[in-house]
Amino acid sequence: MKPSGEDQAALAAGPWEECFQAAVQLALRAGQIIRKALTEEKRVSTKTSAADLVTETDHLVEDLIISELRERFPSHRFIAEEAAASGAKCVLTHSPTWIIDPIDGTCNFVHRFPTVAVSIGFAVRQELEFGVIYHCTEERLYTGRRGRGAFCNGQRLRVSGETGGPLDLMACRVVAASTREMAMLIAQALQTINYGRDDEK
Repeated sequence: MKPSGEDQAALAAGPWEECFQAAVQLALRAGQIIRKALTEEKRVSTKTSAADLVTETDHLVEDLIISELRERFPSHRFIAEEAAASGAKCVLTHSPTWIIDPIDGTCNFVHRFPTVAVSIGFAVRQELEFGVIYHCTEERLYTGRRGRGAFCNGQRLRVSGETGGPLDLMACRVVAASTREMAMLIAQALQTINYGRDDEK
């Protein structure tokens, strides 16, 4: 049986296209929840320090993303910020793994500053296949796929390790910029704080 036009398009887009589309849809849904919650009263708790905050919206959005993805992709694994803060281990295996930051910028969210995002990454064999970031307050969607670069409104982004080397998802060292040169300038200007590795916490 010859593949239909839709089947051929899906194959051309790559084996993880369904996952990518799910991430985009969930980032947009989660963004609407966050945008609404920006105008409401918040219950705020601290995690590791006074600057490390969590709200009920963090938990709500994380639960939404995980439950929807688990229903669609029951064999996949998850590394999620609030679950990790509650004691879940961050283990990146060769299995398809979703990496979720339900509110990227919780301090900004609490204090109603403009930079608040939903971040969803997807890794296979310990390599990032794609990332989706939805800036809720600016209503901008950033997406990137392995081998294709990342784009926001037509602007290409580069993602690398903090020193310009290979990206290590567990090292807490990521730089994103519009060019490699800009990424290197940012990396050189950063004051390094050793947060350790996520898979050693």
